[in-house]
Amino acid sequence: MARIFITGSSDGLGLRSAQALAKRGHDVYLHARNSQRAQDARAACPGAKDVFIADLTSIEETKSLAAQLNQAGPWDAIVHNAGLMDGVARPRGKEGLPALFAVNTLAPYIVASLVDPPPKRHVWLSSAMHRGGDSSLRNIQQCSYSDSKLHDTMLAFWFARRLADKGVLSNALNPGWVPTKLSGWGAPDDIDAAIDNYALLSEGTGIAEGQTGKYWYHSRFSTSKSSGRETGYKSAADDEGRQSQLIETLEKISGVKPPQ
Repeated sequence: MARIFITGSSDGLGLRSAQALAKRGHDVYLHARNSQRAQDARAACPGAKDVFIADLTSIEETKSLAAQLNQAGPWDAIVHNAGLMDGVARPRGKEGLPALFAVNTLAPYIVASLVDPPPKRHVWLSSAMHRGGDSSLRNIQQCSYSDSKLHDTMLAFWFARRLADKGVLSNALNPGWVPTKLSGWGAPDDIDAAIDNYALLSEGTGIAEGQTGKYWYHSRFSTSKSSGRETGYKSAADDEGRQSQLIETLEKISGVKPPQ
């Protein structure tokens, strides 16, 4: 069975996926931003092995989280699930960074860069809304939700290339517009299909075995040339120059070097 860590798993789709993976017999570790949410997560997912606490709006707390993961590792999978819809300018995190940028874009970069040895599989949460993201990377700290999900897709593809020689798989996952607190309870997509996709990529089995640098929706991967809004992704995500620019920008802001 796999050892799996999921950020932002005290509620929503992260929690639902953690519950499903624990029921499948995996050693699942949760994440919450404070002790109260950690307590709630433990109660909601009693099958989880433990809960790590870190406020991902803080660079220092995110670095501390990565250090804790190194002590508890090695890992089979890390799912970069945590995300905010609001917070472009306000609220700001503990160190003054816009919360949405810090949680959605910067934190997963920091965790993926500092966890060593890297997990066998990285799973990055994208969204069909990434199609509306700005690939210029201008004013990145003021990014919108759509921008941040484009960043996550680009990060998935960059880490797939960078860590390929270590046998690490890195993929982007579009869960669809599913009914959660983040997306709204009236969202029409199939949440069970999204959970199945989480499990597929976390386990790295079946059609996902050996696959890396892919964009997944409903347990199938696609290319930037796919026509569907949910199934295809923005071609700018494939731009290796833009990916490298994103990495350089995040390194400069965080002070964290990417894996060599």
